[in-house]
Amino acid sequence: MDLIDEGESGNTPEFTVSELSGAVKRVIEGEFGFVRVKGEVGRVSRPRSGHVYLDLKDDRAVISGVMWKGVASKLQTQPEEGMEVVARGRLTTFPGQSKYQIVIEDIRPAGMGALMAMLEKRKAALQAEGLFAAERKRPLPYLPEVIGVVTSPSGAVIRDILHRLRERFPRKVLIWPVAVQGAACAPEVARAIAGFNALTPGGALPRPDLLIVARGGGSIEDLWGFNEEIVARAAAASEIPLISAVGHETDTTLIDFVSDKRAPTPTAAAELAVPVRRELLGWLGDQEARLTRALVQRLEQRGQRLRDLARALPRIETLVEQPRQRLDVLGDRLPQALIRGVQVRRVHLSETAGSLRPQALLRTVAEARRRSEDRAERLAPALMRLVTARREALGRRADRLSLRPLTRDITQKRERLAGVSRRFEDVSQAQLAGLRQRLEALDRLRETLGYKATLERGYAVVRGDGAVVTRKAEAAAASGLEIEFADGRFRIGGTAPKPKGKAKPPEQGSLF
Repeated sequence: MDLIDEGESGNTPEFTVSELSGAVKRVIEGEFGFVRVKGEVGRVSRPRSGHVYLDLKDDRAVISGVMWKGVASKLQTQPEEGMEVVARGRLTTFPGQSKYQIVIEDIRPAGMGALMAMLEKRKAALQAEGLFAAERKRPLPYLPEVIGVVTSPSGAVIRDILHRLRERFPRKVLIWPVAVQGAACAPEVARAIAGFNALTPGGALPRPDLLIVARGGGSIEDLWGFNEEIVARAAAASEIPLISAVGHETDTTLIDFVSDKRAPTPTAAAELAVPVRRELLGWLGDQEARLTRALVQRLEQRGQRLRDLARALPRIETLVEQPRQRLDVLGDRLPQALIRGVQVRRVHLSETAGSLRPQALLRTVAEARRRSEDRAERLAPALMRLVTARREALGRRADRLSLRPLTRDITQKRERLAGVSRRFEDVSQAQLAGLRQRLEALDRLRETLGYKATLERGYAVVRGDGAVVTRKAEAAAASGLEIEFADGRFRIGGTAPKPKGKAKPPEQGSLF
């Protein structure tokens, strides 16, 4: 063991480790009570406690930093590795690890370049995940019933949106009030988007068909809440189509890239959300007029086609003339044919009856009776033997037979028979319905082609001297006129003319 010279160390004060660490702590905190440090953010650690531990470095040195949970939750811009920042706080020591550190009370990016570098880094990361892809963007509904707006309720933005919606096409609007700048902006906007998506369709509070996230113009620091990753991811995860209307036309934020549609201004977002009601009414009027014209033109074409086909069809009298004549000829020939048939059969009966004699019939009957008696005498024993053999065979087979398969087979066959019967009945009903429809259609065609239906509508047929009159001169030259109505005929002057032939059906010019 080495001996220490008490003479050399007698004047040096003796400290414990805690006393020395406390003295160093007081010196550092006294000399550097408040400092501002500019550097690059190195390692960043966020434990479950909510505190943030990081390193500030330059090209020659590194200093540890800590932000307590209350300070970290209020930061407008969260520090990320590689960001150049300016940290404000107080310098202190951590005796447990014999190191000094800065307790950060505020930290901000060191100028516009740091913010833009961080923004480009986030943008590249989100783009690599496919959140900016065009194929994942959903189309906007043409005329949404309910529109959800995420914005500040006290600004001019919401008034502009509501005013433009009233002008174009009034719709129901649900407003989710949020802070549009500051540390609370990003979490509130993300919660608002998620909250609208969590609403139940058709519930007491209707779920919007379209979302608008809106804010007026401002600096990049004012709009930074819409560049936060939680806002971009909330917009990308929204199942409701979303329009981004943050800032003016020249302002660009991350939510613009992940939204389904970007509007240059909040007013333009309202214009994208709904069409102009007056323009829709005008378009509907034009379409209605076009449809009416097309229907009228189509009906006229079909009517003309029907009239042309009607002129090409033969008259009913022409169709029934030949069958009627054949019926008359056959009716004239029928009595003579019946008489000849009766005469021929009477002659045949007489010839057959002449060859029959009572004695021959009696002999034939006696012979048949004798043969029957002989066969009956031999038939009874044979039948008994046959019945006995069949009974014995049936007894042998009955021992092996079971009623269960027969019953099952009968049940199956009965079900099949019932199914076939139902199918036959359905087919017959369908055939009868089809024949009935065809018969009704033919009857309607007959009534349409006949002039009787025309008389029912108030027209009449004029005949003069038995012929149909179609001209005024013919009516003046006739000795008497006969007018046929739907319920009968009426004569005017003259005597009842005798028809010279079969009356022709009236043409269109003879109806009045």
